[in-house]
Amino acid sequence: MKIGFIDDFPQEHFDYKYAIVVTMYGDRLLLVNHKDRDTWELPGGRRESNEEINETAKRELFEETGALKFELTPICDYYVEEDDVVTYGRLFFADIMEIDPLPDYEIEKIEFFDHLPDNLTYSRVQPVLLRKVMEEINRGEF
Repeated sequence: MKIGFIDDFPQEHFDYKYAIVVTMYGDRLLLVNHKDRDTWELPGGRRESNEEINETAKRELFEETGALKFELTPICDYYVEEDDVVTYGRLFFADIMEIDPLPDYEIEKIEFFDHLPDNLTYSRVQPVLLRKVMEEINRGEF
């Protein structure tokens, strides 16, 4: 598996599949637990047909966390290549200021962490995405 980043948002249209949102509430990382799994993951999900990828991020952030008031910043585009299949997504950072009870969608619960736990749904991808966002935050790019 190969994970790569495209720091300058490209002009050509990618067939984005996912929006992933590294999410902070206060000084803690917010992760979600899907109803069908016993692992943790970053909020995000599939882009719906004809949906703009930034709108995907906003929708998924609300559906998976109950976030009402937040600042959402696009970080970069990324790709995952596995078995000669390349999938594109956009990586975001969200700072949540106000959260409501969790909407009744596919997420069972949310929890706040100081670091990524060991039991991740996508353990080969999520740490790499989190590291990229933290690098951008530490560089003071936004």
